[in-house]
Parts: sequence; C-alpha cells; structure tokens
Amino acid sequence: MSHTKDTERAAEADRVLKQKHRAMWASGDYPALAGELIPELGAVLVEACGIRARQRVLDVAAGAGNAAIPAALMGARVVASDLTPELFEAGRRQAAERGVGVEWVEADAEALPFDDGAFDAVISCVGVMFAPHHQAAADELVRVCAPGGTIGLLSWTPESFVGQMFTAMQPFAPPPPPGAQPPPLWGDEEHVRALLGDRVTDVQGRRRQLAVRSFPGPEDFVRYFKSHYGPTIAVYKYLAGDMDKVKALDQALLELAEAFGDSHGDAPFQMEWEYLLLTARKPR
Repeated sequence: MSHTKDTERAAEADRVLKQKHRAMWASGDYPALAGELIPELGAVLVEACGIRARQRVLDVAAGAGNAAIPAALMGARVVASDLTPELFEAGRRQAAERGVGVEWVEADAEALPFDDGAFDAVISCVGVMFAPHHQAAADELVRVCAPGGTIGLLSWTPESFVGQMFTAMQPFAPPPPPGAQPPPLWGDEEHVRALLGDRVTDVQGRRRQLAVRSFPGPEDFVRYFKSHYGPTIAVYKYLAGDMDKVKALDQALLELAEAFGDSHGDAPFQMEWEYLLLTARKPR
C-alpha cells in the first residue's frame, strides 16, 4: 500500500510540475522571440541531420516549429510535439505561410505518445533541454528513433549567454523540484553522451556561435526578456512584491548582457550566443 501511495504522489507531483512548465512557456511570446532572435537555428539543425524528402521526422519540444517547418520544407513528413499546445497556433500559421504541412501533437518529452522506432530522425532545437528529467527525455529520444535513424539536438551551452542567464536567475528563482536538472547541461557534450550511452554511435558535437543583433543596448535585452521569455517571466512573477529583489535581478541581467555584449564605435550592440550542435545515429 505504501509503495502504491508513493507512486501516486510521484505521479501527482510530476503532473503539477508539467502544468507549471506548460503555463511558463505559454506566458510571454516565445514564437515571436524564436522568430526574431533565433530564426536560423532550426535550419542549421535540419541540415546537420541530413533530413530529406519522405523521411519521418519528430521535432520534440518543437514550440512553434522552429525546426519542424524547415524539416517539412525539405519534403519530410513531420510531427511537431510540445507540452505547450498554446504555441501551435503560431506554428500552424507559419507553416501555412511557407506552404508546408506539419502534424502538431501535444506531448510530454519525457513520455512521448509514439511507437518505438517510429521516426527516421528525432530532433530538438533548444527544446528538449528544458525537460526537467534529462535521462527520461533522452530515453524517449532514443526509443522513438528508428534503427539507422538520426538524433539531432541543438542546445545552449552552460558557458553561453543563455546558460549564464539561467545561472544569474537561479538565486532569485524558487528551488527546483527533486530530480530536476539545469537545462544548459544539454549543451555539455559529455553530459549528452552519458545520457544517450552506448545506444547510439557516430556522436558528433560542435560548438557554434549565434550572432544576436536585435537589441540596441543591454537595457533593451532585459525589457524584452521580461515580456517575452517564459522562464524569465516566471522568475519575476515569483519575486512579485519584493522590489529589492526585482531590482537586484534587473541589475544581474543588465550586467550579464553588458559582459557578453560588444559595441565598437558606430557598430550596433551585439552578443554571441554559443550553442552545441550534436548529432548521433541509432545502430541498425
């Protein structure tokens, strides 16, 4: 009986956690952020995975389809899955504008509703890295990938601007739930290799930089992320009413942007955001 109650409590805790994650990503405007700041990253991942026509492709934690739509443009049969279906409306609109079809499925990256080996390529562009239980998510990526298929992941590194942003926000955020791991660990190649284990071969990890020139200055970055980015919005919501901590977080993010930003003479303010591009193959 005790074991049954423990299982039920764990299941309820996970349900509540996933509801919080869904609400977090539904806040702000992540589709606009992805379209304005990182529009090319999905195509970078699709190219690295060699996705081609008629392949069955799953984009995990797809958001509004930043990688799913480029995969569909290659002629692949694409399923875009995400815990937050509120993001799908923007994705459907973008897919229609580009003249491609994508199937949109609400799904938890840690418990995907697909058969074993259902996809020739399983990809995620700064998406699955936010699933709280890394091993569970990695197990699902491998499970739904067909023998001979490709797994492709693009994740912010711990040392990147985004990785350091999560470090800066951590002291102001509520304590993480038991067993949850920091998202930027997916940008550590050794961590991802350990998650995938000997179930994959031909692992290739490459660190690359994304030039971000969307903000006139550091203050503009802080304002934008406070209004558009779910994880940032969630931390500020947690601090609501404590103006000293709000101001301290404002300052921490401002200093981080200044540290990563670069401006020379008449050149605009810009930042370089590092990411890990990792591909692997599931043996036949």
